[in-house]
Order: sequence, then structure tokens, then C-alpha cells
Amino acid sequence: MTPRWIHVAEKSTIVSVALTYQHVRPRPETNQRTLFQLVTDFWPHLSAVSAGCLAVWQTDAHVVHHCVTDGHHGRDMSPSTHWLFFLQYTFISLSGPAKACYKACTCLPDLKYINCSGGNLSTAVSSFPSNTEYLDLSENLLTALPRGAFGALWGLKVLLLSTNNITSVAAGAFIKLQSLQRLDLSGNRIGALGDSFALGPGSLSQLLLSGNRLTALEIGAFRDLDGLARLDLSANLIQLIHPGAFGGVTSLRRLHLEGNRLRVLGTGLFSTLHSLEVLGLRGNPLGSLEPGVFAPLPSLALLDLSFNRLSGLNFKALLGVRSPVAHVLLEGNPWHCDCELQRVFDKLGRVRRISLDDYRELRCSEPAEMRGRAVTEVEGELCVGETVTVLVLTLTVLVTVAASLIMAERSKRSTEAKEEEGGVTEAYSYY
Repeated sequence: MTPRWIHVAEKSTIVSVALTYQHVRPRPETNQRTLFQLVTDFWPHLSAVSAGCLAVWQTDAHVVHHCVTDGHHGRDMSPSTHWLFFLQYTFISLSGPAKACYKACTCLPDLKYINCSGGNLSTAVSSFPSNTEYLDLSENLLTALPRGAFGALWGLKVLLLSTNNITSVAAGAFIKLQSLQRLDLSGNRIGALGDSFALGPGSLSQLLLSGNRLTALEIGAFRDLDGLARLDLSANLIQLIHPGAFGGVTSLRRLHLEGNRLRVLGTGLFSTLHSLEVLGLRGNPLGSLEPGVFAPLPSLALLDLSFNRLSGLNFKALLGVRSPVAHVLLEGNPWHCDCELQRVFDKLGRVRRISLDDYRELRCSEPAEMRGRAVTEVEGELCVGETVTVLVLTLTVLVTVAASLIMAERSKRSTEAKEEEGGVTEAYSYY
């Protein structure tokens, strides 16, 4: 079979798309190779073409040539345009032309791919083919997901529901999606999870809930998602996480809590996350860390505590990290630069398994005379005042002790002199 030649202006875009769409399956005549394998096989034939142009040579030597100049000849296509046309022509070359299937949807049947994004749908469609693997319902007008909202899509692996107006997800909404691996609910208006995932799907490995309106995570919120590897809860309004909220996700490897309103991390919060490798806490108002809060995370490789409200650091809080190597990010906190902080950083510097990757970026917020200065710049000054104080105190004690000894010696001599004088007087009186 003569290979299809795909030329685009940026090879890196092709690789990104190939990696992103590995779940898409080609037609049987391509020997079930993944899209990534297809691009890899013909990598030597990939080359840049004139700005803004993309061409696909198919097996019949018919050339489909499309140039996008965005209104100006020779102007480069944006990355999103590369993605669009690369996917468009690759899908066409693998499965034939796309066609309309359901209202406001586009389908590629051989790829089991259905795209209904931006279709102004107000209710979930449940009549898709049961073997559909990829379903995009993003950027629609969905407001709620009732039980069994998607019917029996037993083969569905990817479900995109981002940027709708969803406020509630009923228990059992995904009950029949037993092959689902990636669920994207980001950019909606969900205020509470309740029993949304009480009935699975147990096959889920990625759950994206960023950009919603969650304020708290209740006990058992994810209890039936024991295969979950990535959980994104960033950019919500979360202030409280109950102990046991993550009790069901024992296989979790990435937990994103960036951009929430967490002020404290309760003891035992991460007690079941023994497989966690990445913990993102960037952009919260955390003011302190309890000793041992990260102790239950023996696999932790990246801990992002940047841009919180930490003015000091509890040495035992980070010492509890037991993984072989843990990279810790602390930039953007309002550090109170004093001798105590310097002692903590000195101790952490001697702990080989903890790497403070952005230590050189740390800046003092207090005291006022050090505001804006790098911690590395002032670290030699932080304990000087305390050292001087200790020396003064030590000298004062020494002077006091010396004075006391001198006074005692004088008192002793005075007493002895008086005793001697009294003895001579008594002798004269005798004679």
C-alpha cells in the first residue's frame, strides 16, 4: 500500500496531536495501528511547506491542497489551525469523509467518533451507537445530567462535557458507561458532588472538574472510582475537604487543587493516597502546614505550594515526605525572613530526598527593610542579630558571674581580716 504523505508547517504540532489522539483507531486496513504509530512510521517524510499551506497526497495520487492565509498571503497558520486541518485530513484519509449524523453533530463512524460541540444542545442525546468511543458534547447548553443520561454506551472511552451550564449530576448518570476512561466536566456550574459518582464508572482514569463552583468535598465523594489516576479540582471555591473525601481513590497519582480557597490541610486528609505522585496546591490561601500532613504520601514526586500565604515553614511538615525524591515549589509566598526561617531552610537543604527547586526565586515580604529581596541574598544576615543578642547575653552573664565572684572574694577577705583583728585585740587584753 502506497503511504499517504502528510506535510504540515510544524512537525511538533503533529506529534502533539498524535499523542493527544492515541485513543482514535484507524480503519482495519491500516493493520489497527494507532494514529501515533502512523505518524511515527512516516516521520522521515514529514516536512515543512510554504507558510500556511497543508497538502495531503492520497493513494490515488489525487492532491488535496489547502492554503490558509488568514486574509494575508504567506501568513503562518496558528497552532489551532494546524491541529484542525491535520485532524481533518488525517481522519478523512483514514475513514473517508465526515458526515452529519445527529442534529448539530459530525460523525466518523469508522473511528467511532461523534462531535456535537457547540451545537446548542440542551439535553443529552442517548441514542448514539452503543459502540461509540469518543463523544464530544462540550460548549452546549446542558444544565443537568439525570440518571442514565447517556444510555448504554458500553464502548464509550472519552466523554467531553466541558463548558456547558451543568449544575447537577445525578447518582448513576454514568452508570452504563462501563468502559469510560476520561470524563471532562470542567467549566460548568456544579456546586456539590453528593452521590454523583456513587455508582461509578469504575473504569474511569481521568476526571476533570476544574472551573466549577464546588465549595466542599464530602466524605466518600469519589468512593466508587478506585481506578482513578488523575483528579483535577482546580479553580473551584473549595474551602473544606472532609477527612475521607479521597477514601475511594487509592490509585490516584495526580491531584490538582490549585486555585481554591483552602486555608488548612487537616491531618489524615491524604491518608489513603499512597500512590499519589503529583499534588498541586498552588494559589490557595494556606497559611501554615501541620507536621506530618504529607507523611502518608510515600510516592510523592512533586509538591506545589507556590503562591500561597506561607510566611514561615514547619520543618516537620516537609520532613514527613518519605518519597525517595520530592520536588517542592515554594515561590510566591510572603516569607517572613528571620533566623527561624533560615534554620528551616538550612535543615531542609541537608535532607537529600527533598529538593527545593525554586529556592532561588523566594522573596522576603517581611521585615519591611528586606521586602522584595531574595532569600538567598539575605540568608547570611538573618541570624546575625540573634547571634549578637546571644553574645551580649552571654557576655552579660559572664560579667555578672565574675562580679559575683569578685564580691564574694572581697567579702571573704574582709571577714578574715576582721577575725584576725579580733584575735590580736583579745591577746593584748590577756596580758
